[in-house]
Amino acid sequence: MYLCLRINLTENLKMITIADDTFSALNEFLQRKNYSKIFILVDENTHEYCLPILLGNLETDLAFEILEVEAGEEMKNIQTANQLWEILTEMQADRKALMINLGGGVITDMGGFVASTYKRGIEFMNIPTTLLSMCDASIGGKTGIDLMHYKNMVGTFTFPEQIFIYPKFLETLPFKELRSGFAEMLKHGLIADKIHWESLLQIQKLDAESIIPHITVSMKIKEEVVQKDFQEKNIRKTLNFGHTIGHAVESLFLNQGNPVLHGEAVAMGMIAETRLALLEGLIGEEDADDIIVGIRKYYPYLDISDFTDEEISGLLLNDKKNTDRAVNFSLVSGIGSCTFDQQCSPKNILQALDFYRSLNDA
Repeated sequence: MYLCLRINLTENLKMITIADDTFSALNEFLQRKNYSKIFILVDENTHEYCLPILLGNLETDLAFEILEVEAGEEMKNIQTANQLWEILTEMQADRKALMINLGGGVITDMGGFVASTYKRGIEFMNIPTTLLSMCDASIGGKTGIDLMHYKNMVGTFTFPEQIFIYPKFLETLPFKELRSGFAEMLKHGLIADKIHWESLLQIQKLDAESIIPHITVSMKIKEEVVQKDFQEKNIRKTLNFGHTIGHAVESLFLNQGNPVLHGEAVAMGMIAETRLALLEGLIGEEDADDIIVGIRKYYPYLDISDFTDEEISGLLLNDKKNTDRAVNFSLVSGIGSCTFDQQCSPKNILQALDFYRSLNDA
């Protein structure tokens, strides 16, 4: 099964269509454009497993250069971005150059940021290679890097010229990477599509074959939300369900030098924030229990015993969605619906964290 996600600019939005042959569509796109040079950004994993597939199918007379960075969230920082800007400068990249981001969320986030700021912006495309980036990170026009141990604190809203999806890249992923991306798919169902959520819960074994048929639905949910609110003024905030607490915990693990996968932190965040929604009276107990049991079906307990309430709360106060020093949550109001800009009782936030910690004994 091959999917190609082709994006064309209409006003300030992007329209997504699905085609059958990823690399034919990619080559056709490159032939239509007048790029001076191509830069392909990879990490060491996508260099080994995915770049040969891309180069074996790439049909262009344009010169191209491979830019490789180390893998991992800890590399998504201003130092790496600066090194990439310097390399582009040394290689005399002009404003007609193209950046191809071949990788997971770190590569598409950082590559998009580097491209969108170099010489005030060169064009870039995303070829996501992980489930997380296919269903979430590469779609929506957010680019960014981490600042200190705060997630995605510096970035731009800039659409890629194109996004090409080649699902067979998923066959190169270890199980934990697949499971990480699956958390975002579950989130899409929880905030917008109960049927999608229920379909995902029917999957007994998380592998590429079982997940691929559901990718298109998840992509469309993300794209439809972005179309309504590109710069995250309102409904796009619902995509942050699970991410307020999840990002705080992910940042603490990163600062500890013991990074966890994004989806693992988001799964933990969705459980805690579902409990918070219950405590705030936004969701019924039966729905809350169904959500928590559903997530725990796929995700083991994430041990957060090293982190105090004060440490987690301190990071919550630095969340990008906050206003006037108040933490703004996006919380489910049912399975398939979500509300945003919820300012919750500090007592309930701490109780939600205590609830999650109690699951370690369950």
